[in-house]
Amino acid sequence: PLSIILLHVGVAFVASVDRKLMIFYFIAAFVFFCYRMIASKDKFFTAVCAAAYFTGGEVLFRMARSAIIWEQGKYAVIFFCLWGMFFVGFRRNAIPYVLYFLLLLPAIGVSYLYLDFDSDFRKSVIFNLGGPICLTVSSVLLYGRTMKLSKFLKVLDYLVYPIIVTAVYVVLYTPTGPDLFIHAGSNAATSGGYSGNQVATILGLGFFILISRFFIPYRNPLVHWVMMFFMVLMGYRALLTFSRGGVVAAILMAVVFIAIYWWRVGLIGKTKVTVKLVALGFGVVFLWGYTTVTTGGMITNRYTNKDALGREKEDITTGRAELAEAEWTAFSTNPIFGKGTGGSKAFFEDELGISGASHNEVTRMLSEHG
Repeated sequence: PLSIILLHVGVAFVASVDRKLMIFYFIAAFVFFCYRMIASKDKFFTAVCAAAYFTGGEVLFRMARSAIIWEQGKYAVIFFCLWGMFFVGFRRNAIPYVLYFLLLLPAIGVSYLYLDFDSDFRKSVIFNLGGPICLTVSSVLLYGRTMKLSKFLKVLDYLVYPIIVTAVYVVLYTPTGPDLFIHAGSNAATSGGYSGNQVATILGLGFFILISRFFIPYRNPLVHWVMMFFMVLMGYRALLTFSRGGVVAAILMAVVFIAIYWWRVGLIGKTKVTVKLVALGFGVVFLWGYTTVTTGGMITNRYTNKDALGREKEDITTGRAELAEAEWTAFSTNPIFGKGTGGSKAFFEDELGISGASHNEVTRMLSEHG
């Protein structure tokens, strides 16, 4: 409903006035979904909606400095998935996901050997295993279950609502201006003062979801066009973060979705999809052109691997290939148990002389867990 969209726009304005108030936003959302879980007869659907909502809001909670606990978004997802699982159980075929998590645990023992237990050990284990635990619990709940398309689209709506807050908050935090684009690197100023990678990823996710709703429109025309406005806004602000990963991932997902959707609809449906695809193409060209003008051409330099002066950069991965190679080396020297949970960061400092976090989950998992 339009009222829910406007409510979340209002939340963004509140965040721009005083970010500390966002703590109450998280608490209110948590209490609301707890009430829904108690009152609802469809516990599975409600649990999935809650998990989707907190997934969409995790970057926002961190960006607005409203995190009571840094990983509270993941903990909320785990909490509601376990609550849903308590009522509906899980399928036996989901056991491999549990096995995946169990195989990550031996690395904790390896970490214990070289990290200080009081600080580094606890922080490293909790931070690095929070994601796998969240993935395991949600996968076990969802595996093998079906959902009507109408309900699935509602789940996507719950995922998008907090991303709308993120997009509006970023605009209010940093309106665009020529002084913001003096280099071709990831831009924290246009990312709400937070990590460009994470903001681009969450805005890219919202952009992709709303592209899917461009082809599967909302029943209410007013709601549909309001959401299409936010689709454009999310795409535009994702570009302005100057972080390419989230944008490229969104584009690839959109291409795959459109191809599958076009293949599955009938002849009349294919005609409609083709017309919409042409319109989308013109829109993307216009958006890119507008962004190029807004950034003084810096966005083109960013995506063509050039610096602010237009010179070709040597490494298009901005050092990530070197980190991935180092993690592969760590795996090669410790192929069974790995370097331990959180061991990649220490390995980077010892071998490369740099302090940085992994940017590749596959090589990180191999290097730390074997």
